[in-house]
Amino acid sequence: MELLENWNWLLDGWIVAAGVLCAVASALVGNFLVLRKMSMLGDAISHAVLPGLAAAFFLTSSRDSLPMFVGAAIVGVLTALFTESIRRFGKVDEGAAMGVVFTALFAAGLVMIVQAADRVDLDPGCVLYGAIEMTPLYTVTVGQWEIPRVVLVLGAVMLVNLLAVVLFYKEFKIASFDPALATALGFNDSIMHYLLTTLVAITAVASFEAVGNILVVAMLIVPPATAYLCTDRLRTMIVISVIVAALAAILGHVGAIVVPRLFGYHSTTTSGMMATMAGLLFAVAVLFAPRQGIVVGFLRRGLLSLRILAEDVLALLYRAEEQSHASTVMDRNAVRRVLGPGSLRTTTVLGMLLSRGELVRGKDGFSLTDRGRDRAKTLVRSHRLWERYLATAAGIVESRIHGNAEQLEHYTDHELRGELDREMAHPAVDPHGKPIPPE
Repeated sequence: MELLENWNWLLDGWIVAAGVLCAVASALVGNFLVLRKMSMLGDAISHAVLPGLAAAFFLTSSRDSLPMFVGAAIVGVLTALFTESIRRFGKVDEGAAMGVVFTALFAAGLVMIVQAADRVDLDPGCVLYGAIEMTPLYTVTVGQWEIPRVVLVLGAVMLVNLLAVVLFYKEFKIASFDPALATALGFNDSIMHYLLTTLVAITAVASFEAVGNILVVAMLIVPPATAYLCTDRLRTMIVISVIVAALAAILGHVGAIVVPRLFGYHSTTTSGMMATMAGLLFAVAVLFAPRQGIVVGFLRRGLLSLRILAEDVLALLYRAEEQSHASTVMDRNAVRRVLGPGSLRTTTVLGMLLSRGELVRGKDGFSLTDRGRDRAKTLVRSHRLWERYLATAAGIVESRIHGNAEQLEHYTDHELRGELDREMAHPAVDPHGKPIPPE
């Protein structure tokens, strides 16, 4: 409530708008940097623009935004061109080429700045964190509206990036996954590479003044990397990265106001907190992403383990019925002795089978229902078909086929069982002479 009472849309609203535009513009092109394994290009460009800024000052004796932007953009594009040239003609790794180019240009920029040290006010904090809090102070009149200049610039860059992604989506997609195929289809991968690096350079330079080096590098990579963990579809990845980027920017400004007050401070750097929030969202994806999250993967493996154990219990009871030619009852301790699971897993699995109607509990233990017997018969059929196939078609010695079939049986569906059956001319028994149950 205190945040809402102190919130000023003319100040906080424009700051958030600048952060969101920067984050979204960066994420749009950052997706293809991640896919092409060029994640450090944004960092290299944001460091290498320093000589462009210095050269613009030397030529114009002014720190106005337009010449600074043009100088930095030119050097940003040159960084990408030099990196690609060294990689192609010098036959070196792209990371090494990038390191050579941006360190050399950054050093040259420092030398130029030192030469003009008496005339240039260079604030290291502004270079690192930008001045996004100052966004509402420098405005441009558009009709009847006073709009911050940074918002207009970042909005234009975001629209350019969005237009480029929409128009060249297919080309970017193919070039990112298979450059050779892109060339074979009639469009040069190098052109797409230079177009992408040019967009990254413009985005980095346009964002540099407002949010500094840290946020633009974070937003180029972290939201796309977060989206990459959540989906395997490029369109969905782009949408998720944009949402993550915008959310990180919004939460970052709110966090910059709220979090420090919890520790007795007034506030902290908004751009730094935006980058921090992007990192936290990435951490959430690492843990809970639907397909690649650590926690989700742990739960999925646990459920798979329980499913396999449940099938082993059914198969155990079915084989016992085969031997006794009658319905077999087996208690919990007997299941544990044969299959070896812990007490908790055994209780969980037996409860699952009871709830699904595949087992029934009597006073002496558990026995198969008709439904459970049908499922167990299918599992045993898969096992013995695999044993037959491994022994005859694959030539594996008989002493080793049981363990391999034990693993394969849990992943064999109706179609694959049919193929195995046809491949071996509908066998009646497995290599041990045991009957193969009908489908």
